[in-house]
Amino acid sequence: MRAHPLGSRLLGTADQRDSVLRLRTQALLTASLVLSNVIGAVVVVALVTLVIPGPDVFIGELALVHWVAVPAYVALALLIGIVTGTRRAVGALRWAFSGKEPDEAERVATLRVPWRLTRMQGLLWLGALIGFTTVYGIVLPGSVAKVAFTVGFGGIVVCANSYLLSEFALRPLAARALSSGPPPRRRLVSGVSVRMLLGWALGTGVPVAGLMLVAVFALIRGDVSTTQLSVTILALGAVILLFGCLLMAFTVRATVAPIRTVRAALAKVERGELGTEVVVFDGTELGLLQAGFNRMADGLRERERIRDLFGRHVGTEVARAALSGEVELGGEVREVAVLFVDVVGSTTLAATRPPTEVVELLNRFFAVVVAEIARHDGFVNKFEGDAALAVFGAPADLPDAAGRALAAARSMASRLRTEVPDCEAGIGVAAGPAVAGNIGEESRYEYTVIGDPVNEAARLTELAKSVEGRTVASMAAVERAAGDEAARWRRVEETTLRGRTEATTLAVPV
Repeated sequence: MRAHPLGSRLLGTADQRDSVLRLRTQALLTASLVLSNVIGAVVVVALVTLVIPGPDVFIGELALVHWVAVPAYVALALLIGIVTGTRRAVGALRWAFSGKEPDEAERVATLRVPWRLTRMQGLLWLGALIGFTTVYGIVLPGSVAKVAFTVGFGGIVVCANSYLLSEFALRPLAARALSSGPPPRRRLVSGVSVRMLLGWALGTGVPVAGLMLVAVFALIRGDVSTTQLSVTILALGAVILLFGCLLMAFTVRATVAPIRTVRAALAKVERGELGTEVVVFDGTELGLLQAGFNRMADGLRERERIRDLFGRHVGTEVARAALSGEVELGGEVREVAVLFVDVVGSTTLAATRPPTEVVELLNRFFAVVVAEIARHDGFVNKFEGDAALAVFGAPADLPDAAGRALAAARSMASRLRTEVPDCEAGIGVAAGPAVAGNIGEESRYEYTVIGDPVNEAARLTELAKSVEGRTVASMAAVERAAGDEAARWRRVEETTLRGRTEATTLAVPV
């Protein structure tokens, strides 16, 4: 089942226009108050005429009360309840219709509007209880208990339905109140426990207590037949079952709606949609759950941003290794291949072009370098001005590291000639054992590779700048590569690189 942002299609969306929200709220509030009172009136009429034992109240002396006073009071109470109730509700919610951010007092007042409307309904029905019981008691003293019970029971039905329906109708405004300002870290209205206990009390406790009172009245009067008592109990039991079920359905729906939205949002997060947020529309612990989900999702987004930024700085593999376990200083000897690339004539380039143009050119240059290194499963260990050092085979093992580095060098040189022709670069590749690990001090270190292949690759890059094709590798790297890639390189000569004592056999692409 699809979870709507506010738990129901009738409520629209959390970002609906103010004018639409005002009309929708007034319509739903009016409908909820009318429906609650109609249900209460039907219950009263059914109980007083068919169910509750006692003297028949439909006598000539009370005709004026039946056909004039009662309808007039019901109409007047309904009008007062709708006009005054909705006016006060709109007054408390004026901030929402004017585009204003609510303060803490207005947020709390918004969440308490259903209780205020329920209290108003309770006062109107209390007035009916006192007035009608008095009038009927004067004319027909034996009907006092019957009238008081039925009107009181009807008032309870109205208040319960009024609270649950108005809370439902005001959910979009509760969402706006709770989304304004800092996320709630404590509940702003009565909790779920109170809501559930209230549902039980109004749907089961009070009606059962009324049923017990009927039994007490029957025992006191002594003139109630078994048939009449049975009919009363069966009718009241049916009302209790129906009303209790309806009330619990409303209560459960109000409780489940926030949970359903969180469950749907969790499913989206599991699919990788970290931008998911839940509309917070409940002021109880369930609202705290919704707000907690949003804080969790925000933390996940922040973690992902850090992971992405970390990976951009140190490489994806290094970031993954660092985030997956304890990070310690030190290193390990690994068989690696090293690719070094450096721009030819960078000093002249900087002296003859504007700085912004140089930066734009280097960004295009490094876009090709990084793309080819990543395509061949290496990682850029560091940028050094207009040069870059890439490592294959660390921190994670990489089959045929030398072959991948050589392939990256060839494709990189080809792309640079085609895509960045005004930025020539020398490329050197070496391979062999090196120490790879975290170098520095506990408070500041970096992952790097230290060893002869690194120095050799740097020297080969210097040599490559004066060689046709601008790409040179050590023959030792070619010999470590798989046959397919090794066949794409040829031996050319031996030379002693600067800073080294032994000759290095060179290879260039075929």
